[in-house]
Amino acid sequence: MARPRLHDDALRTRLLEVTSQVISSDGESAVTVRKVAAAAGTSASAVYALLGSREALVEAVSDEGFRRFAEHLAAVGQSDDPAADLRALGGAYRRFALADPHFYRVMFYRAVSPAPGGPTSAIERPTFRVLHDAVARAVHGAPPEHVLSAAVGLWGLVHGLVSLELAGLLPGDEHERAAAFEHAAGRVGPALLGG
Repeated sequence: MARPRLHDDALRTRLLEVTSQVISSDGESAVTVRKVAAAAGTSASAVYALLGSREALVEAVSDEGFRRFAEHLAAVGQSDDPAADLRALGGAYRRFALADPHFYRVMFYRAVSPAPGGPTSAIERPTFRVLHDAVARAVHGAPPEHVLSAAVGLWGLVHGLVSLELAGLLPGDEHERAAAFEHAAGRVGPALLGG
């Protein structure tokens, strides 16, 4: 009879969730293997068995955040309407941030370094490439510098709106905040594409 696995993917996910919460609230320096293990209801040896080190644990949190983010963006797909695709990508960005705010904060506020050998610049990440390629479709034939500028501008717009919402600075209930997001993105987004 096979021996049961003591350290599985569910425990790894729980460790990443706990670590994302610690980094989000207290900063990367607050992460210790013992603290994370205790909060996840496991042992320090489990953290080492699954992730290898404290540094690998912190890197894995950032990687997991970008993996989840990429799933949200990939779910949008591609249609015959590039402008609709861009609006859908903005909505996916917002849904991810609201669903996983701790990972979002780790990815964008705590600036946890990516794993060695990975992209060093945000615009080199596959998640940014999704936006860049969607913008290129929407402004077909535009010079590369315009595509990049518009993509960065749209990212800044959506990121800013989502950050305000996560900080509790947008008034209203969920429906009103979603409508405000759609309205602002719908008004400013086309100007960024046309600039």
